[in-house]
Amino acid sequence: MANFGEFLSARPGLQRRLFFLARRFVAGETVETAIAAVRALNAAGLSATLDFLGEDVHDEAAAALTADTYLRMIDAIVAAGADANVSVKLSAIGQAITDDVAVRNLLPILERARAAKMFVRLDMEGSKTVDSTYRILSRARATYDQVGPVVQAYLHRAQEDVERSIADGIRVRLCKGAYAERPDVAIQDMPSIRRNYMRLAEALLMTRVYHGIATHDDNLIEAVRAFVERKGIGPDRFEFQMLYGIRPERQREIVSLGYRLRVYVPFGTHWAGYFYRRLAERKENVYFVVRSLFSR
Repeated sequence: MANFGEFLSARPGLQRRLFFLARRFVAGETVETAIAAVRALNAAGLSATLDFLGEDVHDEAAAALTADTYLRMIDAIVAAGADANVSVKLSAIGQAITDDVAVRNLLPILERARAAKMFVRLDMEGSKTVDSTYRILSRARATYDQVGPVVQAYLHRAQEDVERSIADGIRVRLCKGAYAERPDVAIQDMPSIRRNYMRLAEALLMTRVYHGIATHDDNLIEAVRAFVERKGIGPDRFEFQMLYGIRPERQREIVSLGYRLRVYVPFGTHWAGYFYRRLAERKENVYFVVRSLFSR
C-alpha cells in the first residue's frame, strides 16, 4: 500500500494545492524562496545547504533539467553572497537510469561549484542506491575533491563506509537515517542506532577533516559535546547540522554555545516524499502540521 508521500507524488496537482502542509519544513517551491530562507538563517548566525527536492527521475531530459536547477542554485548563492552550499540528490539527475547519466549531469555542477569554491554534498537515499552513490562519488572526486557523502548510522554497513571515508580523507555528513529498511540492512531499535551513531561520530571527530554531525537528538548532541570537550576538539573542527523547520530554537541555542550549525534547506514542488519522512521521524512534526491547519 502506498504511503502518504507516494500518494501525493503521483498527483502533482494535488501536491501543489496542499503545499501549505509542508511549509514549515520546505522553504517554498523556487530557488528565490529558498535563497530568502538562507538569508534569514545567515542573519541568525547559521550556515545552510540547499536541497532541491525530487527523486527517481527515469527520463534523461528531466534529469538534465534538474541538473540545470542546481546550476541556478549555485549562481543564486553566489549572487546573494550567502553562506551556503548545495546537496545533490543523485536519483534526481539520472542515477535511477545509469551511473553514467548521473555523472554526466553532475560534472557541470561540480565545475560551477569549483568556480565558486563551494563544497558539494551528495545526498544518500535508500540502501539500494548506496553502492551506486559511492561509485559516482569516486568518479566525481577524480575531477573535484570538494565532494562528500552522507553516512546513515542505522545501516549495518555504516562502519565500513566511515572507515573508507576516513582513509580517503573525505568529508562526511553523519545522520541516523530516515528510510524504511529491512532488519538485515539496518539496525531497527533506537538505542542501538544511537550507540552506533556515537561510535561513528567519535571516529570522524578524531580526524583532521571537517565533518557534519547531523542530528536533532539531544542525547547525541550532548554526547558529542562531552566527547569534543574531553578530547580538546575545537568547535571550528566540525559542525552540527539540522533540518529546516525542525527545532529552530535549539538550532540557535547551539550557535549561542559557540558551535557551528548548518541548516539543510529543502525546496521544490516534489516535497511529498521528504514531508512524509519528516512526519514519520518525530511525533512533534505531526503536531506542527496539525497546528498549521488552523493558522493559515
